[in-house]
Amino acid sequence: MLTASICGDVFASPPVDSILAGIRAVTGAMGCLLIVTNYTGDRMNFGLAAEQARSEGYKIETVIVGDDCALPPPRGITGRRGLAGTILVNKVAGAAAAAGLSLADVASEAKRASELVGTMGVALSVCTLPGLVTSDRLGPGKMELGLGIHGEPGAAVADIQPVDVVVSHVLKQILSPETNYVPITRGNRVVLMINGLGATPVMELMIAAGKAVPKLQLEFGLAVERVYTGSFMTSLDMAGFSISIMKADQILLQRLDAPTNAPHWPVGSAGDRPPAKIPVPLPPSRSTKSEESLSRPLQLSEQGRILELAIEAAANAVIGMRDSLNDWDSKVGDGDCGSTMCRGATAILDDMKKYYPLNDAAETVNEIGSSVTRAMGGTSGVLYSIFCKAAYAWLKANSDSTVTAMQWAEALEAAIAAVSKYGGASAGYRTLLDALIPAVAVLKERLTAGNDSSTAFVLSSEAALAGAESTKHMQAQAGRSSYVSAGILATVPDPGAMAAAAWYRAAALAVKDKFQASGADISKF
Repeated sequence: MLTASICGDVFASPPVDSILAGIRAVTGAMGCLLIVTNYTGDRMNFGLAAEQARSEGYKIETVIVGDDCALPPPRGITGRRGLAGTILVNKVAGAAAAAGLSLADVASEAKRASELVGTMGVALSVCTLPGLVTSDRLGPGKMELGLGIHGEPGAAVADIQPVDVVVSHVLKQILSPETNYVPITRGNRVVLMINGLGATPVMELMIAAGKAVPKLQLEFGLAVERVYTGSFMTSLDMAGFSISIMKADQILLQRLDAPTNAPHWPVGSAGDRPPAKIPVPLPPSRSTKSEESLSRPLQLSEQGRILELAIEAAANAVIGMRDSLNDWDSKVGDGDCGSTMCRGATAILDDMKKYYPLNDAAETVNEIGSSVTRAMGGTSGVLYSIFCKAAYAWLKANSDSTVTAMQWAEALEAAIAAVSKYGGASAGYRTLLDALIPAVAVLKERLTAGNDSSTAFVLSSEAALAGAESTKHMQAQAGRSSYVSAGILATVPDPGAMAAAAWYRAAALAVKDKFQASGADISKF
């Protein structure tokens, strides 16, 4: 890339003497190319240094880079500002020089590259100059569009928008046919650079890149040949990013791909591979289901009505405990157990109205698992997905259209075994299993002893609640709670166990109330 870089004071052009010293230090027989960002001070100081160097016998060429696309076409002599697109020009010029081209040819390639690139920046904060108080010109919830790299205000201030909206605005500004700043039209090959302004983490820059690539492909019809993401031209500690788009051809891509010793030059990923959208076939288990199995039955059977009541009660119980679960989890975990469980419960209630085949218990349990998988996320989401899939597999293999209470107990036992197998926990580990294991034990014991199904479920739910509350006295051996001291753990129960006890007990009581109200035969549930 560059052989030398000349620095001035913060946000100030380097003095002529410094520039001249740099030229003298590195210029050989082939000459020296100065790549200058288009700011008045830079042009004047580098121009004077270039003239002085020529008078000393050095071969000097200068390329001015003005890639700013935020402002209307200038009417005066100031021109467009030099922004992060300069980095791409540096790389092209450096590779051309390394390839042995003459000074004139290197300057020609650099000038051409500068005419093919456009940039626009977005800032979410104002940078802090050393020794000065940070400006408060940006109010809360505001962002600046079209800023330079020296802390100067942007072209416009707007309310903070979602990243896809911001990226769309920036791309339209750069590629606007009205300003025609860059000669890029549909069908062209381009290079994309997402540049951090100093305080934006790589993860957020990658999000911007992920939004920009498909928009360039699908909305503008461009082939994105390379994507560079990182902090290349910063503005101290400013939060924000800039987007640069350069029209590409094979020679320019060869220059960008040429090896360099610059320590932070990234490997450019190929934006066109993989494509923006990849068709993914549905798994056979989902695609071969009948329309009837993927929709709510027009008329519910007795078992279907009971199942609906139980699911509704269980989900509402979880939703009602959201704040308590979050509070407990804030003391022993990451504070989102209630929110995570609530998302799953809400999805279950929504999907049940449309999709659950409630007359088929096994398929309904499977659909609950699908709802949880889609909505919950986190470790809880995975564990409950495993739980539902295992219960579904057991019911599918071992039950008919009507599921008995003992079959529910066996399915619950199979689900617990699967969670224990893949999660690694068992009784006493301070997890949801400390509620469910005693529940299934009491349920099977009561059913074997001859209790009616309703009574057995209620008694087992009491065991679930007692098991969950007993987690206060357990030392956590799984999850984030295992990092928490015993003193803190003793103040709250495990939130996952309390959530499990809550939905299990709510479902059991709903079943009991249904049977008592109807006086139905409860031998088969």
